[in-house]
Amino acid sequence: MKQHNTSEFEQVVKNHHLLVFRTAMGFIHVREEAEDITQDVFIRAYRSWENFRGDSSISTWLYRITVNVSLNYIAQKKRNIIFQYGQIDTLKQLFDRQDKQKTPLQNLEDSDRERIIQKAIDGLPEKQRVAFIFSRYEDLPQKEIAAIMEISEGAVEQLLQRAKTKLQKSLKKFVGNF
Repeated sequence: MKQHNTSEFEQVVKNHHLLVFRTAMGFIHVREEAEDITQDVFIRAYRSWENFRGDSSISTWLYRITVNVSLNYIAQKKRNIIFQYGQIDTLKQLFDRQDKQKTPLQNLEDSDRERIIQKAIDGLPEKQRVAFIFSRYEDLPQKEIAAIMEISEGAVEQLLQRAKTKLQKSLKKFVGNF
């Protein structure tokens, strides 16, 4: 059982803020909402900081909290409103990147393609989506994904293969083979 040490927790926030935010972005796709989720994750982590036993790494513990908060947010949002993909900002807009060499038509096509890909990822079964986001967005090794999801590495590999197959099928007509 840890003593309540605010300065120690402040360092955890500083060291892991981007990790939590990027994971939330993988689920939510909207910067402002991902920032809210990030804040909520750290509030929840702070409240349970005394109970963190260290059985796993702090990053694994925070990943688990982030996944739970993100999935709860999505479920609540689906109950409250119809999810409209047309209102989702593209990744380029979210990170304030602009490619000056592309025409407005190319930017629009890229934006549409990203929305289609986000919709396909969001349509994956929950466990496949979680494994895929950790693998592709966070570039985590299967061993760490297995620890976070509390499943075997073989199960992670199966989830990733199924996610890839499903995404290839659903996206083939839109983006070709990838």
